[in-house]
Amino acid sequence: MNDFFYRKLDVYQESLQQVKSVYELTMKFPSKEQFALTDQIKRAVISIPSNIAEGMGRFSIKERIHFLDIANGSLTETMCQLEIAHLLAYISDEDLKSNEEKMAVLARKLLGLKKSLEDKLNRQNNS
Repeated sequence: MNDFFYRKLDVYQESLQQVKSVYELTMKFPSKEQFALTDQIKRAVISIPSNIAEGMGRFSIKERIHFLDIANGSLTETMCQLEIAHLLAYISDEDLKSNEEKMAVLARKLLGLKKSLEDKLNRQNNS
């Protein structure tokens, strides 16, 4: 088995792209936000692929599911922070909408992966 098989997951690859996108977006924020909203949003978006990777590195399916739940929480936190950035006029309507669409796709893929793991867990428990 490839020790880093999570790298092949579409949801992981897309979460990395979302990190890049959010980092590029935060470059537009005022410098006064560098250690406030900018820092918080970067930590939240980095947490998405980090928790996918950590979860897939666990041997227990329950633990994998748990870390996908954490990744999803970080995804919604990131979305909330993008809405705050929009409210403060740091990002445009277009930037918000574009990121919201990407995050929605990512959320569906996380849910799909979680469901497949839950199905696998149920099959194991019924064997």
